[in-house]
Formats: sequence, structure tokens, C-alpha cells
Amino acid sequence: MSFETFVARRFLKIKSRRKLVPLITILATLGVAVGVMVLIVVIAVMTGFQSELKRRILGIEAHLTVMRYNQWVENYQPEMRKVEQVPGVTSVQPLVYAQGMLRAAGGLSAVMLKGVDPERVRLQVHMVGDRDLDALLAQENTENASQGATGVVLGKVLADKLKVGVGDGLLVMVVGAQQVDPRQLPAMQRLKVIGLFDTGMHQYDGVMGFVSLKRLQHMMGITNRAAGFEVRVNDVDHVEAIGRRILGQLGPNYWVSDWKYMHRNLFHMLGLQKLMMYVILTLIIVVASFNIASALIMMVKDKVKDIAILKVMGANSQSIQRIFLRKGLAIGLAGICLGCCGGLILYLILDRYPFIELPGDVYFLTTLPVRIAALDLAVIALGTLVICVAASVYPALQAARLKPVDGVRYR
Repeated sequence: MSFETFVARRFLKIKSRRKLVPLITILATLGVAVGVMVLIVVIAVMTGFQSELKRRILGIEAHLTVMRYNQWVENYQPEMRKVEQVPGVTSVQPLVYAQGMLRAAGGLSAVMLKGVDPERVRLQVHMVGDRDLDALLAQENTENASQGATGVVLGKVLADKLKVGVGDGLLVMVVGAQQVDPRQLPAMQRLKVIGLFDTGMHQYDGVMGFVSLKRLQHMMGITNRAAGFEVRVNDVDHVEAIGRRILGQLGPNYWVSDWKYMHRNLFHMLGLQKLMMYVILTLIIVVASFNIASALIMMVKDKVKDIAILKVMGANSQSIQRIFLRKGLAIGLAGICLGCCGGLILYLILDRYPFIELPGDVYFLTTLPVRIAALDLAVIALGTLVICVAASVYPALQAARLKPVDGVRYR
């Protein structure tokens, strides 16, 4: 243990003649702890919101969407094989979707039907009950598309709006279905609810339904045609580079859109909010650092005689300065440790018991997600430590400027 560290510990332990000094020191430590705790919890919520939105969006939507300019993709199998050969691509399926109007006993509602080929891609969708989305749609693929009602997996919010459940029948009018006379309205077609999904995101649960790819192609009259391709990759953070390689394979008649581009405004807003929370909540720690400076200034006034004795015994100004810097460092470390413990406890409670509910049509999610990253913890801890040490610089300089003769005045 160095000389400066030993003296700094002794100064913290020795009872001050001024009772206000220990009180301010305790308040400064608690202020730092509260600031760190609040910062950890808020950043965990913002990070959790970003991560959960990303996970749920990519569970339903494709990482990359490849489409042809102003026309259907005819006989798409050769083109799909080209895309599958691109490094980084894990799965490809035809993109077939349709907008329509659902009619049930409970009322009418618009719907977006999406075709899924479970043999090519597995969607990470949370289902209501024990039913599996891929198994349900695979079963639909094995049946004749011209017989009976088409099975559909509806979002829970949409099903509640129409007052239907698993096994109930629906009628749908598909917009854009190919028909002999384009002047006539599309015919009503029968659907049967075979399952419900619940992503917790109102924008999907309230408007979307999944149908077997072959069934949806039959409903629209576009056998062996697709609007494009849905591509999934092994690294979702580098989809731009993979998209450029796909365009190199397919040629200039195609264009590519990725999930980052489609949701850039949403994630840019969340990133900006997270940055602003960092800045605003750091002010709590800055205010607490004023208490550290006040405590050390009063401690310097209280220890003038002791500082004079140390200088007479051979301690130089740099040693005195390091003593008070380490005292500020000790106060900061104590506050950081208490704040990290309190913040992690609150984080575990929120993660284990998601009792805070959110309106899904406003916040996209229905529960408050939390997620803490090691990098965020490191940034919070190191940033707080820098602020606490910076607050100790002025008192340390004042202590270093004291002369041995100044101790005579405080006998």
C-alpha cells in the first residue's frame, strides 16, 4: 500500500471535528449511488426496448426483401437458387402477400395476408397455446388448395376485434386477385382460423395473418409467380453488404430493401432517446459530484494541521494532491458499487416480473422490456468515476498549496 493511499484511508476513518464533514461525505456517496442506479435502470429499459423490437420485427419480417421493378417474378426457382448461393444467406422463400377485407360475425376489418413456406423458412412467432406456426402451415401445404376453406393464423388483437377463435370461419375479399373480368369485385373466399399468434406488437397482431404460400398463391390466381423474395441471413447487422452481393447475382432488374432501411426512423429515434437519457441522467451524478467537492473542501479546512505535519515530515505537494484525489476516488467507487448493486437488483426485478404494462398501439410493445449490456455498465461506471475524480481536483490543488506554516494558525 502506497503512502498516499494509507493517509487517505486514515483521513476517511479519523473522526472529524466538524460533524458536517462526514454527513456531506455520506450524502455525496448516496447521491452518486442514486445517479448510477437510475442511469442503469433507464438505459436497461432503452436497450431492452431496442433489442426486443429488433427481435420481434426480425421474427416476422425478412432480413432482406428482393423485388423486381414493376412486375411479377415468373418461374422464380432459378432466381432463388442464385440468391441461395450468395455467402451469408441462410434461407430464401418467395414473397407473396395480399391485402384484403375480413368479414366475420363480429364485424369487418382490413388484413394483410402473408404467404409462408415452412419448408424454407421458420418464423420466430409466439403462438397462443401449444400450436406451432410451421406445423400448422406445413399441414395446409399438404392439402389440396381447391378444397375446403383456407387455413389462416391470425394475430390475437385482430381475432379479438372480429370476435373469432380457433376453428371459426371467416370470409375474405382479396385485393388484387387475378380474375377473368377486372371490372368485377373480387369474389369472397372462405378462411378458417387454425391458430393465433401474439407478438406483443400491435402493428402485427392487429392487421396480419399468415397463410400457406401455396394457398395464398391459389387465392390470388398467381401460381408459380411471386412479388419477390424474402431473404434471411446469418448476420443481421451487415445486411447491406449481403444485399449488394445479391444484386450482383440477379442484375439491374431487381432492387433490395433491408430491415434497417425499412425501420431506420424508429431505431434512429430510439438511439437518440437513449443518448439523451445518458446526458440528462448524468446531470444527477454531476450534482452529486458537487457534494464530493464540498466534502473535500471542508476536509481540507479540517485537516490543515495534519497536512502541515505531513509536509514537515517530507511529503511534497504532489503527494498531498494524490491523497485527496484518492479520497474523492474512494467516495466515487463506494457510490458506484452501491448504485450498481441497486440498479442490478431493480433490473432483475423488472426482468423477472414484467408488471408494467404499455398500450400496444402507442409503444409497439405491451410490456416493459429490460436488457443490460456489459458495455453500458462499463460506460456508466467509468464515466461516473471520471466525474468524481474531476470534482476532487480543485480541493486536492487547494490542499497541495498549503504551506507548513499554515498549520500554526490552526493550533
